[in-house]
Amino acid sequence: MGPKAGGNASHNAERTCILSRRTAARDELIRLALGPDGQVAPDVRARAPGRGAWIGVDRTTLDTANAKGKLRGALARAFKTGDIAIPEDLGDRIEAALRQNALDRLGLEARAGHLATGSDRIETEARRGAVRLLLHAADASAEGRRKLDQAWRVGRDEEGSGRQGLVLPAERTILSMALGRENVVHAAIIDRAAAARVSHALDRWRAFIGREAEVEAVAADAAAVDKTKDFE
Repeated sequence: MGPKAGGNASHNAERTCILSRRTAARDELIRLALGPDGQVAPDVRARAPGRGAWIGVDRTTLDTANAKGKLRGALARAFKTGDIAIPEDLGDRIEAALRQNALDRLGLEARAGHLATGSDRIETEARRGAVRLLLHAADASAEGRRKLDQAWRVGRDEEGSGRQGLVLPAERTILSMALGRENVVHAAIIDRAAAARVSHALDRWRAFIGREAEVEAVAADAAAVDKTKDFE
């Protein structure tokens, strides 16, 4: 579910998805933890104590496995107990946790000075080749995206490549709150290591919700914005 972050051998030890049986580095998978009360909960940062189970499937696959009872069987084997309670909305909880993890990472990089906002500044940084990762809110205008994408390609000496910034599955209100700034429509990561960390967090979130769901979310946000403009 995206590139590995960090080089710690323990952090990147391989685990096996309990549903697909795919083996991957643990930071590419999602950990589920079993609480003292038998409740299964997402542990996307893999910090909860006790035995864990790992999944590497998207939201649709997980929800289907949960509805059909396959997830319960896989978790019972992983936790070595049948005394478990799986929330019906486990998919929602995992998605929310991954979303928050990605937004928290963006906030941390912003406070560390690794992130630029504002179209004018981003365009300047992009044209001089300083932008490592370009992000657009879901409700960013097509023209605004095109302008900054072009500046990014120029700065990277990749004109004609078609390279584009990443459209987030979150609108500007959410992005602004995460960064502690007002009306953030676009953001640029200007530090290489920070770009890798942000990419990893975003890749996990986007991989779980699935490409189709992501496209639908972006389209819905864009349609909502266009409808609002009709009444301006």
